Amino acid sequence: MNLPLSTHPVPVLEMRRDSLADLRLRFTEPLDDGTRHWWQQAEDQMAAQPDAQTVARLSSQYKRGPGRQVPGNSAWTHAQLAHVLLLAQALEYQAEDQRLALLRQVFLWGDDQEKIALLRALDWLDSHGAALDLALQAGRTNNSQVFAAIALDNPYPARHYDERAFYQLILKALGMGLDVRRTEGLPRRRGHPLNQLALDLLEEQLAAERTVSAGLVQVIAFALLSPPQLQRLVELDRQQRLPADWHDQLPLNP
Repeated sequence: MNLPLSTHPVPVLEMRRDSLADLRLRFTEPLDDGTRHWWQQAEDQMAAQPDAQTVARLSSQYKRGPGRQVPGNSAWTHAQLAHVLLLAQALEYQAEDQRLALLRQVFLWGDDQEKIALLRALDWLDSHGAALDLALQAGRTNNSQVFAAIALDNPYPARHYDERAFYQLILKALGMGLDVRRTEGLPRRRGHPLNQLALDLLEEQLAAERTVSAGLVQVIAFALLSPPQLQRLVELDRQQRLPADWHDQLPLNP
């Protein structure tokens, strides 16, 4: 039987080359002569064989060898920077319809630190959201550090997640004890649906006598609460069941 050919276009990764060029500069500037020589050889090897195996091999070599000679910084380790830059170079050499497959393979093979690096750089590697499924899959992890790489200080979810996926991201971040104030795009996503989800979580935590998630108050758009929702919060406040930082958000005369 002859199956019809798919008419759906293959998603294409479009990289933010200016951001990656800046990242490369931040990486190469502090290298000593020996590490710089290793890096030049690594770039030559990547140009000769730009595939997932080469990315994995060179990333591993960097962590075991020259990477130890270079101090890290507060935002990235140099091993993470190396991994992202090697991957970006490999993607540059791919045909457009092969880039997404390479990105997925590198993520699949990566250790936790390499997954963290890729997710943190995902907006630079994929400016149009072609790798959305990979980001959503990564968000199912129970590793809080890997999850934080996509959930915090990362513009990718704000740019590409629909409302349902974004709300799930916020609720999971709260459940993991992460600071959702660092979730980009949260102020624009606040509204009636997220209010209800946040209040449901509040009621659940209070009923179970659990500590209320520290960032839960940041999720609620208090000005958009319905009268019954607001009255319920006022009652909880009068019962002294709300954390202190909730009190300041409530109107004096609801």
